[in-house]
Amino acid sequence: MFFKTVAAATTAAAVLAVGVAADGRPSNTSICDYYTTALLTNNTAANQMTLLTLVVNTAVIGNYTKPNVGISVPGILAKGTYNGTAVNLAPYFNGGLASTNTGGSVGRSVNFLDGGGAAPLMKNMPAMDNTSNQYTLITHLYEYFGVLLGCSMQGGGDYPGYTGHESMYSVHKFMDLSAAEVGYFIQQVAMSAASFGVAQDDLTVVGKALSSTFDVKCAPPTAVIMSQGPQLQSICIDETCALAVNSTCDMYNGTTVKPTVANATLAGNTTASSTASSTTSPSSSSTSTSKSGAVAVGMSFAAIFGGLAAFFL
Repeated sequence: MFFKTVAAATTAAAVLAVGVAADGRPSNTSICDYYTTALLTNNTAANQMTLLTLVVNTAVIGNYTKPNVGISVPGILAKGTYNGTAVNLAPYFNGGLASTNTGGSVGRSVNFLDGGGAAPLMKNMPAMDNTSNQYTLITHLYEYFGVLLGCSMQGGGDYPGYTGHESMYSVHKFMDLSAAEVGYFIQQVAMSAASFGVAQDDLTVVGKALSSTFDVKCAPPTAVIMSQGPQLQSICIDETCALAVNSTCDMYNGTTVKPTVANATLAGNTTASSTASSTTSPSSSSTSTSKSGAVAVGMSFAAIFGGLAAFFL
């Protein structure tokens, strides 16, 4: 679905700037339903889609709606740092790295910005067309996050349910993402949600309950999309990632393949783990540095990636 204008985004941002009630979200109301109603008045499928469009697009490219609550979001595609480590995620999206799982034994270079890049996202759209890699990726993000946040109206024509890959480990297995890279991604999504007025309590409670699913190495099979059943979900899999409680490293294919540079110009400066061509073996006895000291909002919003849908009412 395309969003034809930025009117909905501007309206939502204006309402968000007012803030939410101090009493917070009722325990029997999902995060999606609560903020859709608070920010867009009517809790409809179309409005839930608008809310998730705002959050996802802002997380990817940074702030593009005004006004908001004053939180600056650089965006996932911007170079940054996380816990003192330089991060550049753009090469995973622009085809600079051979990091996409297309069904083979190594990653392939795929351009996920082939649908107009930032321009359509700034217009509250996923892409300029409905056939590009960008369209597929961004719409899947709208759908996936909607399930995680409990969008009760999702599933029809105005806001389709998620029908993408079951295992996030499988999707990301050739990226060999580090703790800093995953942490930065999570931080941008958290900052995006916070910029639209999502309360810290909502971010923190869900994050503490669910962060063990994606942001650790060798997590046991977990059902994120309930209809898809338990799947391997760890996205953070390199040697810097914290080992999951009840880790099941033997289920993660024994080795991780590091992406190689497909286009040096597009790849630019990436982290060391993103440019090597060797393989490493995950180990159930391995340890890694905790992310203590990480930006609090980034840690607390780990639920966006690690969510069990059952936790969202």
